[in-house]
Amino acid sequence: MLQQTEDRAMGTAGRPSLRVLVADDDATSRRFIGDGLRQFGAEPVLCAHGGSALACARAEVFDLLLLDCRMPGGGALQLLAELRNTHDAASKNTMAVATTADPLLHDDPHLLSAGFCHILIKPCTLNAMLQVLALVSTGHHATSMLDDAAGMASSGDPQTLGALRTLLRQELILLDRELDTLSHDRENLRERLHRLRSSCGFCGAAALSTQTVRLQQQLDRVQSREPDLSCFRNAIHQTVRALTS
Repeated sequence: MLQQTEDRAMGTAGRPSLRVLVADDDATSRRFIGDGLRQFGAEPVLCAHGGSALACARAEVFDLLLLDCRMPGGGALQLLAELRNTHDAASKNTMAVATTADPLLHDDPHLLSAGFCHILIKPCTLNAMLQVLALVSTGHHATSMLDDAAGMASSGDPQTLGALRTLLRQELILLDRELDTLSHDRENLRERLHRLRSSCGFCGAAALSTQTVRLQQQLDRVQSREPDLSCFRNAIHQTVRALTS
């Protein structure tokens, strides 16, 4: 039976470590991803089997789940579905990222509509891992939520960009309060998301824009259940932090 391996790391600059569950049956991938996460001050817990990964996610609270699409004991889709359907699972609402060695799955609608907020193609770069961590991390990683060059190109000058970002921050705080109610009103939610994409473009909020598009796609593709808001909500929170700093 495959065994679960745990690795723990200290946070940097006094910040608490992000706890990341990495589920992958390939030893090389686990080693690279685990080492990369440690470089960024995260605390990886490594699992080589779908069953052990699910048990771990049910029992412990993680900040991020990295789930391989094909593993013994269940791949990413199966694991996330079972986790989301376990009422008392500790990591039931944790943001999930699918990992795969198949480049054709870089924007797979089945994975995105199932609730994965991102698809990480292996082999990946350290920069690609940092971009994933930016969705859930705090401190210096939060700055990657905003693209100042893109914001300046859209707004034209620093004063205008600053004013627009102040308005975006206010909009996001209000949206976060109303999000659960909006999840039951798809048409209203679609309209809010449409407006938000424009605001993101003017402000250089690229990461939030990506999650907005993916939530729009989820609303269009999945009509039978409430949308999974965990990735989108995380992007809102991290963008607000970046706009506040």
